[in-house]
Amino acid sequence: MRRTKRYPVEGSNSLWQLYKTVSFFKVAWNFAVLQTARYTPFISLKNWMYRNLLGMKIGEKTAFALMVMPDTLYPEMIKVGRNTIIGYNSVILAHEYLVEEYRLGEVIIGDNVMIGANSTVLPGVVIGDGAVISAATLVHRDVPAGAFAGGNPMQIIKMPEQKKEQLD
Repeated sequence: MRRTKRYPVEGSNSLWQLYKTVSFFKVAWNFAVLQTARYTPFISLKNWMYRNLLGMKIGEKTAFALMVMPDTLYPEMIKVGRNTIIGYNSVILAHEYLVEEYRLGEVIIGDNVMIGANSTVLPGVVIGDGAVISAATLVHRDVPAGAFAGGNPMQIIKMPEQKKEQLD
């Protein structure tokens, strides 16, 4: 199960009530910074923008590829470890707005993780150190350290030997 906190809403759907949950000015600022960073070819500048302008926790030597889209509403709820690669056009969400509620959940991506292109990481997920996520994967639950995961829905394809023996 993902680690999200639920916030029920009354009346119209939760997305219709967006600006009751997060400031319009925060969203506009975040959107402008994220759109600039998405097209920036300089990884160190991109990481600086994420850290200093949006409050994301980004480890050293981490690389966000072109067009990666971190959460526009709550980027400060995203933590990415050292020496990690987030592949082209991937999305990292820390929120989900549903009809009767919205949910928020911190996303934690470990050190030395590789997330393939066009993947989506949902709120409340932890991806362990050294994990590899194949391209076009919907990461809807935790991924253990060192595991290889992929697909939609995501499945753990291979576990590191020591953890595999513990599960048997």
